[in-house]
Formats: sequence, structure tokens, C-alpha cells
Amino acid sequence: MLFTPEMSGLLDADRERAGGSVRSEGDDAVLAAVRAAAKASGIWVHLGSLALRGDSGKLVNRSFVIDPTGAIAGRYDKMHLFDVDLPTGESWRESAAYQAGDRPVVVRGTPIGTLGLTICYDLRFPAIFERLSEAEADVIAVPAAFTVPTGKAHWHVLLRARAIEAGLFVVAAAQSGHHEDGRDTFGHSLVVDPWGEVLVDGGDGEKLLFAEIDVARIAKVRSRIPVLRHRRTVGPVSD
Repeated sequence: MLFTPEMSGLLDADRERAGGSVRSEGDDAVLAAVRAAAKASGIWVHLGSLALRGDSGKLVNRSFVIDPTGAIAGRYDKMHLFDVDLPTGESWRESAAYQAGDRPVVVRGTPIGTLGLTICYDLRFPAIFERLSEAEADVIAVPAAFTVPTGKAHWHVLLRARAIEAGLFVVAAAQSGHHEDGRDTFGHSLVVDPWGEVLVDGGDGEKLLFAEIDVARIAKVRSRIPVLRHRRTVGPVSD
């Protein structure tokens, strides 16, 4: 199964310029090409995300899972939008252009079991990973285009924490390097196992990486630290 990063088709901070290339799902050339390639190659593809025109008038940041026939087996719209001012002077306001998704998604029957879908900034919100683990996900995809400052500080520790908390595998394909719109992304595509061990770290630059995922390891790790069985619903705080 092949995994690609967030914004695999277009990464451009200039939304006016990018708008001329953004299409609806049915008209998107990248999605059509990836579906054709998956069918021709007979493999599953997690297309990290594409910027697409949504039904609300805003854009959506949408992931796709594509099966070996080229059919769309699942889709997910990013729930948490990145609105932040960074010390570097960078300012991001995803909510100005994008409509947030309203629910987590799992896709069952992939070659690596049940796949839970998230995108980039979702990584900072443990609740979505809890819901996906409760839905019996074996692997959670976290395609991303992390900035360099936040990537250096938080990328590895957050991905390892989410894998450990949920007791499952995390596959995080990430944009890397200097982009023509002026931004720099952190890279370091990772595969993390349920114990928090990093199986693959892609470092900087473009690479094709390989990892073997043994879903039997999930049960072994969860038997040692059964956090899902011990999880309780947390009510309001008393003072």
C-alpha cells in the first residue's frame, strides 16, 4: 500500500494563484491519475490529501483511500484547521478558505487492516485518535506538510505519543524541502509501531520508503499495557 503526503497535488500559500488550479473531486486531474495508476499497478493507495472545491463554497482538504480497481474506498475531510501566527512571521489561516470535516473515518479491508484517517494538524488532538482506536483501527494515517519550526519541536514526539496512546501503528507521509511558494516543510516521513518505536524515518528530501506492518504486534503491545480496556469516560472537572 502506497502512502503520499498532505496536499499531494498542489501546495501553494498564495490562495488566489492556487485557486485557478483547484477543481471539484469529479474534475481533479491528480485524483483521476492516481486512481488510474492504482488500477494499472494493482495496489492500494492512500492519497494523503488534495485541495478540492467543496459543496459549501469553500475548499476542503480531503484524503482518499483508493483500492486496486481504482475505486474510492474512503474519503476524509480534515477536521482541525490550522490558524496560527508563528514567531518566524509566518501566518496561516486555513479556516479562511477551508471547510472543516465533521467526523472521523475508518476504511476496513485494506492490506494492513482497518485504516483510520487524519490529516496533519489533527495530530495535536488526541480525541480523534481515541475515536479511531475505539473503531478498531489497526493503522492511522497522518499525511502532513508540517512547517520546519513546529516539525523540529513536535513531529516525532507527537506521532510516537499518538501511536503509544492508541496502541496501534501510525504511518505519516510528509512534505519535505523548500517549495516554490517560499515555504519550507519539515519532512521526516515516519512509520511508528504501537510501542512507539520508529520503524522508518525518511529524513529530508524526496524518498520512496518501505516498512513492514505486522498487525499481530498490536495485540501483543495492548496485552502488556491495556490502555484501551482501562479507558474511562471523563466527566466535568469538579472544583
